[in-house]
Amino acid sequence: MLTPDKKKKIIEKFKTHATDTGSPQVQIAILTEEIKDLSDHLKSHKKDFSSRRGLIKKVSERRRLMKYLKREDAKAYDELMAKLG
Repeated sequence: MLTPDKKKKIIEKFKTHATDTGSPQVQIAILTEEIKDLSDHLKSHKKDFSSRRGLIKKVSERRRLMKYLKREDAKAYDELMAKLG
């Protein structure tokens, strides 16, 4: 679970304009952080199947957003991938 402070830092880092909170870049960055947190959780709680289901949903949502961003703005997609690693 992302804390509000952590979420604000991610939004500040990846926003495209001053009031941006929902662009694909921001959504992908937030989902990436949530996926990392859930992956760490599942390493120690192997039988938590409801969290595993949530992880799979987040991965597929991020994949969809990445596919959309690549189709609409390839340059922004490349920049985001470089930032996220």
